[in-house]
Amino acid sequence: MELDLENKTVLVTAGSKGIGLATAMGYHKCGAKVAICGRSQDSLDAAAAQMPGCLAMVADVSKAEDIDRLIEAVTAKFGGIDILVNNAGGPPPGLFEDLADDDWDKAIALTLKSVIRATRLVLPHMRGQKWGRIIVISSSGVKQPVPGLTLSNSIRMAVLGWAKTLANQVAGDNILVNTVCPGFTNTDRVTQILEQQSKASGKSTDEIAAGIAAQIPMQRIGEPEEIANLAVFLGSAAASYITGTAIQVDGGSVQGF
Repeated sequence: MELDLENKTVLVTAGSKGIGLATAMGYHKCGAKVAICGRSQDSLDAAAAQMPGCLAMVADVSKAEDIDRLIEAVTAKFGGIDILVNNAGGPPPGLFEDLADDDWDKAIALTLKSVIRATRLVLPHMRGQKWGRIIVISSSGVKQPVPGLTLSNSIRMAVLGWAKTLANQVAGDNILVNTVCPGFTNTDRVTQILEQQSKASGKSTDEIAAGIAAQIPMQRIGEPEEIANLAVFLGSAAASYITGTAIQVDGGSVQGF
């Protein structure tokens, strides 16, 4: 199977840690030219050190001006973006009655508007060359809501609807749009969820993690590289007839199809 990623340019947002970093490294190992962004210079420096030639830039994807600056810098260095992996840390956990308007506004900016803004800027190049890949790193919560993740469960569904709609609109230009839906994965995001549940229940985070793993058919929490494998495949030439999908990578957790 030929992935044919040599010399393709990929931008992975929030690519300095977790699933984003694993995805960026997966593309790098396949010969792609990689750009990443994140909010911590130290994390970006550590990530870039593992990927010679990588463009690593501080940017907060919830801010329109940061996305503008990021896309401009990547385009100036590499000539355009062939593959966009829209990734961002999820909005904080919380029950509906605990969330104010400001919480919703921030979550929409981070989870929905960041994807829309970045995609809007990369589409002209992709249309011009009649080839492109747009991948959204989402959550298995779009197929089976996760208790306590009101913001994520809600707003990621909007992103899923947007992605399916866009996939239909750009397929004729050979631009493919797909969504990757991770289940519980060993990331800072899951650590945050475990700590929130620990405070609410009085149980240790290890106890909660063990309880979660016990409910997963594969009896374990996933690793970032296992999510990245799908994200890299979907960006490759081998995935040439796959678009408009939302595929979970969750050890069998979602009890649907």
